[in-house]
Amino acid sequence: MKNFLKKTWYIFLIIFLIVLFFIQQRVKDNEKQEVIVLKKQNLKEILTLSGNIDAEEKVNLRFQASGRLAWVGVKEGDYVKKYQAIASLDKRDLKNRLDKYLNNYLKQRNNFEQTKDDYQEMYEFSTGDIHEKAKRILENNQYDLNNAVLDVEYQNLLLEYADIFTPIEGIVTKVEVPRAGVNITPANANFEIVNPKTFYFSANVEQADVVKIKEGMKGRLLFDAFSDFEDEVKISYISFVPQSGEVGTVYKVKISFSEKTRQLPLRLGMTGDVEFVLKERNAVIALPSRFIKNDAKGSYVIIKEGNKNIKKYIKTGEEIDGKIVIESGLKEGDKVLADKN
Repeated sequence: MKNFLKKTWYIFLIIFLIVLFFIQQRVKDNEKQEVIVLKKQNLKEILTLSGNIDAEEKVNLRFQASGRLAWVGVKEGDYVKKYQAIASLDKRDLKNRLDKYLNNYLKQRNNFEQTKDDYQEMYEFSTGDIHEKAKRILENNQYDLNNAVLDVEYQNLLLEYADIFTPIEGIVTKVEVPRAGVNITPANANFEIVNPKTFYFSANVEQADVVKIKEGMKGRLLFDAFSDFEDEVKISYISFVPQSGEVGTVYKVKISFSEKTRQLPLRLGMTGDVEFVLKERNAVIALPSRFIKNDAKGSYVIIKEGNKNIKKYIKTGEEIDGKIVIESGLKEGDKVLADKN
């Protein structure tokens, strides 16, 4: 027996090494595989849009002409009514100019009548060169009168533009020159007014996401400034053309506020997020796509039953939040395998 063992020990060693190799190989295969035990779950795909508060009605008002600032009737923070006067220039110079052009107009009117008296008969009863000369004189006479009228109208407009009236109601957010007596130009006397009644939430949406939303779609609004507040809002407008000056192709989305949101002390530019539920399924079996394979017969998975790996065909549904809904073929408790990436 001892002689037999001495002669065959290397055979037992080889068998042991072979068994050890297969055991190790099986352990390695198991380590390469991910196993998930199925259970029903709730799936929800959410699109979150970040943005800020903007206003439909906001204006930037300037004088059309330069001059001396005679009166400023508002300051930052004031609430103004629609068509309320907020500032004016010194009108004395403008009135003098208007009077001057009115006098020029009256003088030109007299010249017009005199020229008409002098050349009308010549125009009507002459022929040839004399007729053409009279025609040109009468036409130029009419042009001069028309220009005199335009000069008066232009000066009258400048006088009207010496007053600034706000076309909207709202809060004065900027008064660039708050004191009268300063000489200004249209570029350095700026008045900004915002109507808080027209606030909305503005967000930019990537082109890949804009196709997932539509006007009237409802979402959940969260403000950074009001941590305990949330409200239901809806999309009121989606732009048809992309925003200029942005990195990538993005579209502007306007989201209207409810009365509940408007009761907050909102400020222009406040930031927040709006969450939209794009897809939702409750109590379903679902798997990440890496567990699902396909062949000529359709989609299938590998399930583990005892020590066996079994190929099982399934019917798949929509993808929600990175997981594919399994409509049939699997049940709770099934162990599904996939190779680890």
